[in-house]
Amino acid sequence: MKKIIILGAKGQLGNEFQELESHFPAFTFYFFDVAELDIVQADLVNKKISEIKPDYVVNCAAYTAVDKAESDKELAYAINSDAVRNIAAACTANGSKLVHISTDYVFDGEASQPYQEDSNVNPSSVYGLSKLKGEKEALDADNDAIIIRTAWVYSIYGNNFVKTMLRLMSTKPEISVVADQYGSPTYARDLAVAIMQIISSDKWVPGIYHFTNEGIINWFDFASEIKAISGLPCTIHPITTDQYPTAAKRPKYSVLDKAKIQETFNIELKDWKESLQECLRKMPAN
Repeated sequence: MKKIIILGAKGQLGNEFQELESHFPAFTFYFFDVAELDIVQADLVNKKISEIKPDYVVNCAAYTAVDKAESDKELAYAINSDAVRNIAAACTANGSKLVHISTDYVFDGEASQPYQEDSNVNPSSVYGLSKLKGEKEALDADNDAIIIRTAWVYSIYGNNFVKTMLRLMSTKPEISVVADQYGSPTYARDLAVAIMQIISSDKWVPGIYHFTNEGIINWFDFASEIKAISGLPCTIHPITTDQYPTAAKRPKYSVLDKAKIQETFNIELKDWKESLQECLRKMPAN
């Protein structure tokens, strides 16, 4: 039995791993969230990983409050950077393979074609800067690590765009959604399945990879499809980024090129509409 530690077990991705556990009987899963293991405490992280000696550690834990990070810089860096160094160092010391989750926010969003793994990074927010530092900490402490950048993550768990849209559309006759920021959604379950495919393949190629669902859309397109599938009567108005100011700057274009992960690990990507339909079918309110 191979052993896997999932950190950030109560987040969107962590919860999807909990759902997948029964589908992978050849693995023993250990789930930890902040209440069970404070990853900012290096001694606690090393102790736990030394005790379990997992074959794999998947770090889904992150500080993801993008706007709040602008005024909560210390905690954002502690979780997104310092903790990653703790985890990577413990993995190296105990011979565990690390999968660490990162973000499209490491890019400035000024591109006009999909970002590749070696494209120039230039974060424009504290969140993005802290996640980029986390990538560097991971690779400095563990050159055998796999880093997966993803974007626009949603699921039936936690707080995310899909759940926010369903709530607003159910309570308001009309809403406005930004239509000039482009990217690709990621159903957290699809990402969890892809990670398990990598782990199960016995083919380990360290480095940085990109993963999202297929398709390039804007937030207005995303909201419109949520409305179409859910059948809610709300009217949606497209607006510009300038009309919806936020504390943290959002990338205007954050489409990720996924060719590397597809070719290296034979990963098949689902179309974003197909995955959205699957998620909405599972929503308790639907």
